Amino acid sequence: MKLFKKNDLILIGALLIGFLLMICFLYFGKKGGAYAVVSVDGQEVISFSLEEDIEYEIKGYEGGTNTLIIKDGKAYLTDSTCPDHLCEHMGVIDKVGQSIICLPNRVVVEISGSSGDAEFDSISS
Repeated sequence: MKLFKKNDLILIGALLIGFLLMICFLYFGKKGGAYAVVSVDGQEVISFSLEEDIEYEIKGYEGGTNTLIIKDGKAYLTDSTCPDHLCEHMGVIDKVGQSIICLPNRVVVEISGSSGDAEFDSISS
């Protein structure tokens, strides 16, 4: 008694090849050009490419400060003068649409790119 028939092996092979092609497309098909946009109190202040490593001190609302670090294509905040330091614990962001927000300093760091780079959870009509 055979465990797999010829057509079963062909189907498994086709699915495996499709899966590998999809992984290659997602990994190598990433579009460059994403950048971190820094806003303070609703006004865009500056933007940085995620392709360059930088350290930038953001002067927030009423003298508050945050330090933006961009390293290895990821952005995060450190050294905040806000009382709760929640923005420091929001983690790293690197995908279009992700953001880090410091409410006391009114600082928002959002990843932006061309409109074709956006990733959607769902689309409804």
